[in-house]
Amino acid sequence: MASLRKRTFGNSDIYEIQFRDEHRQKKTITLPVAKYTEDLANEVKIHVGVLIYEKINEVGVPNRKTKKWLDNNAPLEIQEKLARLGLCRMPSTHTVKELWDTFLDKRPDMNEGTRKTYLYSQERFFSFFKPNELLVKLTKERMEEWRRFLREDMDFAPATVAGTISKTKAVFNWAKDVQKWMTVSPLDGVGRGSFRNRDKDRFITPEEYRKLLAHCPCQEWRTILALARYGGLHPNEILNLRWCDIDWERDRFKATNAKLKQYEGKFLREVPIFAEVATELKQLRSLPGNEATEYVVNRYTDREQCNLGTQFSRIAKRAGIGKVPRPFDNMRASRSTEIHRQHGAKKESVWIGHSLKVALEHYLMVTDDDYAIAAGKKVIKPVDDTAGGNASETVGG
Repeated sequence: MASLRKRTFGNSDIYEIQFRDEHRQKKTITLPVAKYTEDLANEVKIHVGVLIYEKINEVGVPNRKTKKWLDNNAPLEIQEKLARLGLCRMPSTHTVKELWDTFLDKRPDMNEGTRKTYLYSQERFFSFFKPNELLVKLTKERMEEWRRFLREDMDFAPATVAGTISKTKAVFNWAKDVQKWMTVSPLDGVGRGSFRNRDKDRFITPEEYRKLLAHCPCQEWRTILALARYGGLHPNEILNLRWCDIDWERDRFKATNAKLKQYEGKFLREVPIFAEVATELKQLRSLPGNEATEYVVNRYTDREQCNLGTQFSRIAKRAGIGKVPRPFDNMRASRSTEIHRQHGAKKESVWIGHSLKVALEHYLMVTDDDYAIAAGKKVIKPVDDTAGGNASETVGG
């Protein structure tokens, strides 16, 4: 339904692709020979034939090869020519800078911590891409090159690269699904890699926890450490814990994670008041002036901007336990590992607040106790965990 010929026009050679539209009117697409090879001109002719057939016959499902060519390979100039003839939609002229700026501007509901992770991802994105690059020109191959650049040239850790790719995927999916600026995300099919960097795992032993407690500057910090190491709470859950969330009669408290408000069933969970947590909570509540406070921790008023890691590093240094990477992640992972061993997979999932898959990938560790158990130097007592798989309780031997 489309033909191709080469002819001289003025002082230049051109290819002409000719076809008749749905009204039987003759239409011509010209391609300069200086820019287009005969093979490329033939490829355009074939796809034009498919597009005009689909338009005349009102075909509902577009040809897969032609759609893929339009989305990923067709030069912008060709797309514009086809759009003017009504054979496809006008290609987007949005730039990657416009994408990032618009995304961040239209998400005022994003909490400060999450916004920071997007800003870091944006910075890493523009370490490779130019701000004026068009969305429609980005390809999966370019994204793979960017991922390799982050890992090999910038020497970012695999977990950092994974987080960057994940956030950027969310931005491109927003452009595709909400803004309709593109039909296919160039990050589709690009693997992000693992978020977990096992080199930074550090099991915080009970002995190290006691050393940390002994060097805390105040009772609030003792409580922060207890809630992190034995309650298994995220920093934002610790800072948002209220006294009214603590149910002493039922031996549990409510942990709310502001970052998970949009996920049904994940925003709130109930955690046992473990003995180590109860000791520090009662001591804090008994201090003069704490009887009428709303929050358990009142040391930090700007909860969005708060970074507990810096103060933890000072405490760890005074305690002499060495450097602890990602301290609150590792305290939470340490507790997750203990609960899984002592109470089973089901309770670990409910109390720590994630699936077994997430626990295996991000939290559960192999500890010195596990080696001692395997060597027969510690005894394991089976735990009834029919709902969540096999588990055991460790008893010193």
